[in-house]
Amino acid sequence: MAISGFENFEPIFGEPKTEFLNPVSDLPPRFLFHLFPSDHFHLTLHVTDFRFHTWEAVRSVSQLEDMRDAIGIGGSWSEFVDYMVASIESEEVKLVIEGNLDSNVSGATFAKLVAQKAKGMPRMSFPLRRIDDSAAAAEAMAKLSMQLFEAFKRTQHLLLQEKEHSLQLTKMLSAEKEKYEGVQSQLELQLELHMRKKKLQKINSLDKLDASASPVSNAQNSPDKHAAKEMGSTRVANRIVPAHRRTRTRGVVLQDSGDEEDN
Repeated sequence: MAISGFENFEPIFGEPKTEFLNPVSDLPPRFLFHLFPSDHFHLTLHVTDFRFHTWEAVRSVSQLEDMRDAIGIGGSWSEFVDYMVASIESEEVKLVIEGNLDSNVSGATFAKLVAQKAKGMPRMSFPLRRIDDSAAAAEAMAKLSMQLFEAFKRTQHLLLQEKEHSLQLTKMLSAEKEKYEGVQSQLELQLELHMRKKKLQKINSLDKLDASASPVSNAQNSPDKHAAKEMGSTRVANRIVPAHRRTRTRGVVLQDSGDEEDN
């Protein structure tokens, strides 16, 4: 951001922690603050409880430069503005109030907004003046409300855009998932077919190996070999047994025919 103005400065809203310099007996009200550029060269700060207490602070570029030198923040102007924004948006923002908070307009006599980016870092203090004019106070509250609503609408629009983008990404992811599952199924099918083919090739190779390793066994088991074997068995069964191996017949006496004639 250039030192010449606040053209690109976005409004900042927040709820400060309330600190009372005087004891408060009743439950203290809650406040909201609103920091915005009132023109290109001034920042305006409003703090209100939307009831009886509304304060204001207006700072020009030169006044903010003096604040920068007083608290000792170096660097460029844009770095200083970034530090101021970070301080106002941090959790270490408090509203310091002196006086009693009641329905009486003159109750709280003094207030200031103190912002700190983090504990131990330089503090930025904005003394506030009370807006006594009811019309001016109402205008400040109306401006805060309208700009807060506009900020809400911008945030809502961004949220809807993010949801739409997220939905598109979900659809794309679902389509990619289906595509991946289809490719995976095809790969699994191809792998299964490949494994079956390899298994069949292995079985065929083993069959060929067995056939080439035992030709004699195949020859012995051939039909011609079986027929020759059966013929050999038949011939052996019909072969004539030699005379000396025959069994002699008992109980019959054979006589020579010549001897009978002599007698």
